[in-house]
Amino acid sequence: MAWKFDESTIADHKVTDETAFPADYKVILFNDDFTTKDFVVDILVTVFHKNVSAAVALMETVHKNGAAVVGVYAFDIASTLADRVVKDARNQGFPLRCELEVA
Repeated sequence: MAWKFDESTIADHKVTDETAFPADYKVILFNDDFTTKDFVVDILVTVFHKNVSAAVALMETVHKNGAAVVGVYAFDIASTLADRVVKDARNQGFPLRCELEVA
């Protein structure tokens, strides 16, 4: 059996070479009155791989402004990092909040 193609229907389909890239997500830490500054610095160093001076500066930004973006990642990575932060904080008895926002 031979395939029959109608040339008019083939011409109606547009082919584009555009590729949509997935959105990046900001990981945001929020200040609270219970989580220690040392714990936040430790999280920034161990989870987000910041050097100590950058971690201290980010921690101070979170403390003074109420929140700060600590990194921008693909959704899966951002979600995994935020989940780890919250899990580690809860294990230490801290209510540290970490959320994602589309970049």
